[in-house]
Amino acid sequence: MALLCALAERKAELGLVLHAAHLHHGLRGAEADADLDFCRELSFRLGVPLHEFRVDTVAEARARPEAGKVRETLEEAARRLRYEWFRRLISEAQLDAVATAHTRDDQAETVLAKFLRGAWTGGLAGIRPVLEFPEGRILRPLLGVTRPKIEAYLASLGQSWREDSTNRHLSFTRNRIRHELLPLLESWNPRLREHLAQMAVLARDEEAWWRSELARLTPRLLLSGRPVRGGGRAAVEGLALDVSRLATLPAALQRRLVRHAAEKLGAALDFAAVETLRTLALTGRAGERRELEYGLFAERTHRELRLTTGSAPARRSRNGASTPPEYVVSIPGEIIAPAFGLRLNIETPRVETSDARAESNKCRPVAIARLRNWNPGDRIRLRYSSGLRKVKEVLERMRVTGSGRAVWPVLELEGRIIWMKGVEIELEPGIAVVATLLDGEGGEPTQDGVSGER
Repeated sequence: MALLCALAERKAELGLVLHAAHLHHGLRGAEADADLDFCRELSFRLGVPLHEFRVDTVAEARARPEAGKVRETLEEAARRLRYEWFRRLISEAQLDAVATAHTRDDQAETVLAKFLRGAWTGGLAGIRPVLEFPEGRILRPLLGVTRPKIEAYLASLGQSWREDSTNRHLSFTRNRIRHELLPLLESWNPRLREHLAQMAVLARDEEAWWRSELARLTPRLLLSGRPVRGGGRAAVEGLALDVSRLATLPAALQRRLVRHAAEKLGAALDFAAVETLRTLALTGRAGERRELEYGLFAERTHRELRLTTGSAPARRSRNGASTPPEYVVSIPGEIIAPAFGLRLNIETPRVETSDARAESNKCRPVAIARLRNWNPGDRIRLRYSSGLRKVKEVLERMRVTGSGRAVWPVLELEGRIIWMKGVEIELEPGIAVVATLLDGEGGEPTQDGVSGER
């Protein structure tokens, strides 16, 4: 309301041909119908043409998921539909831009939400003042204005507005941030919203610099294809980084290059995944492999870190048998491993401890575990056993032979095997591993595959 009234008031001064737009999301029944009527009345009074459109957000969210992807939330589906319509409206109605009324309070909530999800600086940039699309621009002219100032402006005009009742529902993450977390944090720092908005500006400028820097450096550091004997590179799918050159670069640039390479292959990696690839590049052995989210597959060769997408190529063991890829996860987390037919949930359950141990648990750094096939020489400590046992000997005692023994999963953490299929291993303090079959046979945790609290 404030945006429409302010632009209508100054359209002659700014040389604007002003339109209004309202999308009915089909979510709130009579309340949403009343919102539309309210917009129609105001647009008529201001003499502004109104574009309106209806969508079925619930149906769209249900129909959207693609193979292997998580279903959209209603919030995500609503936003996607809204911006798809904005872009179509710019094109069909021959508009130059669409303006939305995001405020500095919206910016603060967005930055905080992104931070809680572990975003990189690109996410901490929050809501951008301008979005550029092939059809035109989307502008946020009120992004530096606080909500109290906007309400005061509307009050000065005698202009009422409507509130979306779902904005009070604490089942939505943004509403909990708005009504619970931000007010709590502001008791520590009353200027928190201002500082979060400033963080968005800093992050946005940092990202712009990094984009230009990567555009300058990647032609020399990011390689396509695979090296061939005699020089040159074969035109095959994937990208590679020269590990010796990568090692000479600052850690910040290493991370950016690894993440940029993954993004070019369609994978948006979190910090743990980027660190996994960086560690593989800098300290891994030739032949080591990792499989990450988004179907991203990494292989360390003598000179390169190679990244590809799609199904991981089969690897051959010493006896010629095909072995599955490795899967990595930060703890706590979940691994879905089709190659082993398993889902592993790795948790750090809360336990009653002394104050000193509780403090130690809070300061525990993020750890990365690897689900992989067992290797010759692997050793485990069986529960209630006094010493280490070779995995090979344990499998022999279990009478696992032939092709069954060639593929047998173990979970490694910091060089130690903390879980093995079908075996009770000495418990790892502070870690609980629950394995479930992917084929859905009962869906219950395998009782012989649990490592828990000591």
